[in-house]
Amino acid sequence: MKLHLNAARACRGNWSLVADGTFSEGLHLVSGDVGSGKSTLALMMAGFLSPADGSIVRDGISSSMISLQFPEYHVTGATVAEECRSWGLDCEPVLYEINLMDKRDVAPLTLSRGELKRLHLACALAKKYDLLLLDEPFSSLDAKEKERLCEHLSRLSGGITIIFSHEQSCFPRVDHIWEIQQGELFNRGKMPDALTRWEHAPALIKKIIASGKSLKNISHLDLQEAICRT
Repeated sequence: MKLHLNAARACRGNWSLVADGTFSEGLHLVSGDVGSGKSTLALMMAGFLSPADGSIVRDGISSSMISLQFPEYHVTGATVAEECRSWGLDCEPVLYEINLMDKRDVAPLTLSRGELKRLHLACALAKKYDLLLLDEPFSSLDAKEKERLCEHLSRLSGGITIIFSHEQSCFPRVDHIWEIQQGELFNRGKMPDALTRWEHAPALIKKIIASGKSLKNISHLDLQEAICRT
């Protein structure tokens, strides 16, 4: 199961982005500044945008899902419970897990942005896909919900999961790091070797590496273990 990007190019006015590389099974992080093209790349990978040049080839991928940054784009149900059922899910366990049982009969768009994001992600992550694309999944979430999401993502198995984010404080355990710079996607490699090549790495991670301590990964527990190691 692989996703091949063959010099796939997106263009908009004077701006362009070119992506070349192969995404295999596991959890991938694509980092980059705001406006660097992360969302555009996600939409191309999902098949919603066609490359202006090059190609994107899916090898062994039969199911896919993209989660957009703004959860409002995904709403189809008149109530929170109906929104869950529209995903083919039993709403009670989903809403119980994200503490929204008391709002099961309200309209989704009356929820706060954070609540709606929790609802959308819970529905999306309750199912399995060969290719799962998560565009800024941490946006609108508080620190507690970011940690809960990271724990869930760290437990995923099978399929290709790609996180597109400029997050700098909270991460799951990832297998591979990529980053977008100056209109190009760069493959920084597999963990943990990718960390020394990750130019968008948060200041804390750079500080830990500069101190001579090795990092196994970038989750909160991995950072804590490295900091506390004597």
